[in-house]
Amino acid sequence: MSAALAQLLSHHTGGRGDHPGPVIGYVGADVPVEYLTAAGLLPVRLGGDPHTPSTTGDRYLGTGLDPAARSVLTRLLDGGHGPLDGVVVSRDCEASTRLFYALRELRRVEPSRALPPVHLVDVLHLPHRTTTRYVRAKLAQLRATAETWAGRTVDDTALAAAITAHDRLRELLARVADLRRARPARLSGTEMLTVVAATTALPVESATRLLEQLLAEADGLPEHEGTRVFLTGSPHDTAHVYAKIENMGFLIVGEDHDRGDLLYRRRTGTPTETALAERYQHNGPAAPRAAIRTRAEHTRRQAEACGADVLVGYARLRDDAPAWDYAAQAAATGLPSVFLSRQPYGGLDDGATEALAALRPAAPAEALR
Repeated sequence: MSAALAQLLSHHTGGRGDHPGPVIGYVGADVPVEYLTAAGLLPVRLGGDPHTPSTTGDRYLGTGLDPAARSVLTRLLDGGHGPLDGVVVSRDCEASTRLFYALRELRRVEPSRALPPVHLVDVLHLPHRTTTRYVRAKLAQLRATAETWAGRTVDDTALAAAITAHDRLRELLARVADLRRARPARLSGTEMLTVVAATTALPVESATRLLEQLLAEADGLPEHEGTRVFLTGSPHDTAHVYAKIENMGFLIVGEDHDRGDLLYRRRTGTPTETALAERYQHNGPAAPRAAIRTRAEHTRRQAEACGADVLVGYARLRDDAPAWDYAAQAAATGLPSVFLSRQPYGGLDDGATEALAALRPAAPAEALR
């Protein structure tokens, strides 16, 4: 195996490593990590753990909310994320918003827990100039918070350098993603998802160096075959579901959630605060925020670009948004497809396994042309 790939696959949860400064956990792809990097802070994207009961999080959020958010809160309260100097939450969905308010209130009423300070970022995704001004104002608030946590000013030079560094990281992730789109693929979907997760928990310079090394070692990577899947629906903060699907003879070559392709496809370009606001404003289209028609067209284009043979929709229990999009997505792609609804966090129920098994013998797209 590639030495760089081995390092990336082993780096599941991040941590301080050789980073000398404060560590900031964040929730949601709408968090502009560039401000944290510019302030000398290490941004680490937080995720849950499907194999650990979310009892503590359920106590405060109830069981009617997305289990991924309940698991993140459980890990924060039980120390599963390690020491954090702050938490930034984006208002990317209802579950994230409720997570923020729970954290803020717990800091107030249960100070003995010593929870880190928490900040909310509200990025809107409407295509208007007034929206850009609103997003810029919210980003300015995050900039001020980052300065407070870091104890230093974030000047425009540092911000421009951070924007350039994260753009470079996104460019490399897109090139690595091409390795799993190749025929034969040189990365599995499970490996790609894990690589992306590692880059959201490492200092941007370390992640960049490892991706450059991985690309240099690409010729030595093993080949992967299988019925090529474009995966739509709920985001995946662990690779458990990917591994289960690929163990059935599938190969996930693309997806439309913000822990996969949507995280890195759009770059900032010009290293300015306005361009950064526009990057986050127009990023997507994610299931909780985008129109059905927009999602369907995006899925059609990306499934075609991936050379997908089939479309698989996956909706986690308590995540209702993907079901609204699926019919239009299936019609737009014209691919053999299946929708796996109300799935357990990090898993597949028996019905989903049977539905996937029925989809597996479908003829590859090339044979149908």
